[in-house]
Amino acid sequence: MEAALAAAEGWPGVREGETIRTAERPGMTLAVRRRAATADGLEPALLVHGLGGSSRNWSSLMELLAGDVECEALDLPGFGASPPPVGGDYSIPGHARAVLRELEAAGRGPVHLFGNSMGGAVATRVAALRPDLVRSLTLVSPALPEVPPQWSALPTALLGGPGMSRLLRRVTRASSPEQRARDVLSLCYGDPSRITPEEFSAAKAELERRQSLPYFWDSLTRSTRGLVNAYTLGGQHSLWRQAERVMAPTLLVYGVRDRLVSYRMARRACRAFGTSRLVVLPEAGHVAMMEYPDLVADSFREFRAGIEREG
Repeated sequence: MEAALAAAEGWPGVREGETIRTAERPGMTLAVRRRAATADGLEPALLVHGLGGSSRNWSSLMELLAGDVECEALDLPGFGASPPPVGGDYSIPGHARAVLRELEAAGRGPVHLFGNSMGGAVATRVAALRPDLVRSLTLVSPALPEVPPQWSALPTALLGGPGMSRLLRRVTRASSPEQRARDVLSLCYGDPSRITPEEFSAAKAELERRQSLPYFWDSLTRSTRGLVNAYTLGGQHSLWRQAERVMAPTLLVYGVRDRLVSYRMARRACRAFGTSRLVVLPEAGHVAMMEYPDLVADSFREFRAGIEREG
């Protein structure tokens, strides 16, 4: 516990007004980033990052929503400041289990649940399995099965292939931390010119810290494999079938310039999630909450106001 706490406290990219704590849950230790709310009695929100990301991906949005909801963002097992899970389960059900254990133990539910990319798939499963814990669902470029996938997404999918962990260790030794951070952000942003110096510096520091951890590549490649496996499941275990089971009102946010999840999937997502509102951002890429946090925050406020009006 002490080592995990030290890792969380020393983690780069913690903004003023944020804290990171560690929580011991069955089979895992989870790091949770919290943004101090600006009012008392706000409804709780929990935010779940995507593949290769961390709770820091939500910092800008949490700052904007500090007067609307009480925000916490989870580092999934093996990502950010969270160590690997006991047993090494990096599947979508495994990550969903981490979210459920945090929600159950913290007693904050029902929450406004947010998910980006892989975190969107995880949040969908959580909302389908435990409607009592989810007040609303907000999905930013959710990684739901897309057949055929975009060509630009295939290199990411290949990260889950056999032996990729060892290969990636060797390949990345030849590139600087600056170049690796730039490549990751450029892939995720619709307009890389919007990457601020502060964001680049924080991303570089976090990437350096994470790549020094012995389990970094293993958690990334095995989570990729888990996501790809989830895409192949049919029947009741299909992510699309689980989306149909979600009872919570759902806000869907897609970026037209997304090179990992096509905005063309928005129409199918609207059909799958029974009560949904769609927002398409023409200039956004894969991480609209980082690139256009003000627009995502406004969209959530309007969405939430609509929920309250409808009772």
